[in-house]
Amino acid sequence: MEKRAVILLSGGVDSTTTLAVAKREGFELYALSFRYGQRHFWEIEAALKVGRAFGVKEHLVLDFDLRKIGGSALTGDISVPKRGDLTLPVKEIPVTYVPARNTIFLSLALAWAEVLEAPNIFIGVNALDYSGYPDCRPEYIEAFEEMANLALKKTVEGKMRITVCTPLIHLTKGEIIRLGTSLGVNYGLTHSCYDPLPDGRPCQTCDSCLLRKKGFAEAGIPDPLTA
Repeated sequence: MEKRAVILLSGGVDSTTTLAVAKREGFELYALSFRYGQRHFWEIEAALKVGRAFGVKEHLVLDFDLRKIGGSALTGDISVPKRGDLTLPVKEIPVTYVPARNTIFLSLALAWAEVLEAPNIFIGVNALDYSGYPDCRPEYIEAFEEMANLALKKTVEGKMRITVCTPLIHLTKGEIIRLGTSLGVNYGLTHSCYDPLPDGRPCQTCDSCLLRKKGFAEAGIPDPLTA
């Protein structure tokens, strides 16, 4: 049981690289993805392809609708910002932030981890090349892990201790892509765009596309989605 891990898998660069790291470390892989009403629903297809490529033990896709809560360009009628240039300053958390998203995702991962008796939860959060979301910071992850170990039957009985693993949190996007490439990741299977075209092609101007472009440029590796 100790080598089971739940991996949050969105189908993007970071979560796919995180899955590759967990596989390298010898974990039995249980992938968890969410269809939550996001406009970039293409990421679910990407996540399923990635999961198959890595031979995950089980891939669970949970459905719920955060559009009923709204408050984000990813789940509501707010337009996705198109900057075209990451060097332009951003003075506030962008509207692509989904209220409490990582808390919701991690809580569901926590429930599955307890049932699986899998003490490790992997999440591909990053605190360097990211959009400034509050639930990607190290202090948030530390607080969630502390809460997690107070919340479960198995943890309070001393039968398990939850560790939230964040192998990418202090890496640049270029370092993440170089790491994934060294682990055999096929980034052609991934999806990053927040506002894809009707056929799923990336818009190439939203923050997520720009961060991806920056990462591949820094890594000196062509992006298979745009090369």
